Amino acid sequence: METLSDQPVGGELGGVLGVSTAAPDGISADEIALYDRQIRLWGVKAQEKIRNANILLITMRALANEIAKNLVLAGIHSLTVVDHSLVTEADLGAQFFITEAEVGTNRAEAAAPHIRRLNPRVNVIADQSDIKTKGPDFFGRFDVVIATDLDPDMLNIINTATRINHKPFYAAGVHGFYGFIFTDLIQHEYLVEREQGNVPTIAPQIESRTRSIVEVSLKKENGKNIEMVKKRELYSTWFLASDAAGLPSEFLRSKRRLKNVTPILSCLRALWQFIQLQGRLPASMEDLKLFTVTATQKHKALGLPEETLKSEILRRFLQNLGSEISPVCAMLGGQLAQDVINVLGGRQQPIQNLIVLDGELMEAPMYALHPEGDLGEEL
Repeated sequence: METLSDQPVGGELGGVLGVSTAAPDGISADEIALYDRQIRLWGVKAQEKIRNANILLITMRALANEIAKNLVLAGIHSLTVVDHSLVTEADLGAQFFITEAEVGTNRAEAAAPHIRRLNPRVNVIADQSDIKTKGPDFFGRFDVVIATDLDPDMLNIINTATRINHKPFYAAGVHGFYGFIFTDLIQHEYLVEREQGNVPTIAPQIESRTRSIVEVSLKKENGKNIEMVKKRELYSTWFLASDAAGLPSEFLRSKRRLKNVTPILSCLRALWQFIQLQGRLPASMEDLKLFTVTATQKHKALGLPEETLKSEILRRFLQNLGSEISPVCAMLGGQLAQDVINVLGGRQQPIQNLIVLDGELMEAPMYALHPEGDLGEEL
C-alpha cells in the first residue's frame, strides 16, 4: 500500500496550473513539498483547510478503509474512527487495515496503527464506543461526519445531530456490487473557476431548485479572462431524502429519463424500509417475498416504469446483501473521500445528494432527491 513516504515530493511542475505555492500562515514549506501534486490541483489555501480538518468516520469495514486511506493521504488534521465491533475472519476478505493476528480485537483499534503509517502527520484516534451512546455534542467536534454501513434509523439520528451542530454529513453503504453515497451539506458554498464564454455569467441567478449562483468575479490568467463563480447548494435530511422525496421534476416530465433511472434506487429504498421494520437483512423466503412487494411499491412511488424492475435485478440485489467487494468499495470510497476534500476546500460542485452505484453495470448516477418545501438551513 502506498504511503506518503513512497510518493515523490516537490517537482518541476509546481505552479504550472497557475496555483501559487507560497506558504501561507500555518502551513510549512515541507508540507507544500509533501502535498505538491494535490496543491497544484486545488491550491494552497484549500490544502490549508484540508490540513486543519477533523473528520469522524463511523464503522471500520471495507468501505471505510478506502475512505480513511484517501483522506489520510490528502493530509487532514485528524481522523477519529468509531467502531465497537470485533474483528472477525469474515473481515479479512476485503479489509486491508487488519490482519489475521487481529481477529477478536476491536476493529477501530486494529485499523488505527495501519492508518497512521500511511501519513504520520495525521492524528488517528480509535474510539471503541458504540456510536449509539454518543450525544449530539459529540458530533459537533468534527468538521465532517461520515457514517458507513449503518442502519437507516441510526443514520437519521446522526444526521439530526449534524444538523443541530451545522456540520456536513455523509452516509454510505455497500452490498456486494451495489452501494450508495448520501450527502447533507445543509447549505454549502463553493467556487468554480472557468474561462469566460461569449456570454458572461450573471449573478445572482437560480440554476435549479437546489443550486444558485451567488456572485461572480474575474481574473486574468495567461491572457485569458477567468470567471470565479461562487455557487450555493441546498440540501435536505436523510429522513426526508431516503424515502419521502421524489425524483426531480425534469425526470417526471421525460419518459426516457424515467426509463433510465436505475432500479437499484428502488431496491435500496425497499431494503432501508425492511431493515427499519425487521431490524435485519432479508433472509427467509417470506422475507424475499416481502422485499419484492416493497421494492415494487417504491418503484411505483418514484413514477418509474414497471418493466425496469426485473425479477433478475431483484434476485442479483438480494444475493449481494451483506457482502463486501474490494473494487466496489474502492470506487465508492474514493468518490466519497474526493467529495469531502472538495467540500473542505470549497472547490467544485459537490454530490447532490444521492449517488447509487451499480458495480455490475459500472454506473453511478446521481439523483437530487428532495421533498417539497424549503431546503437548506430553512428545512
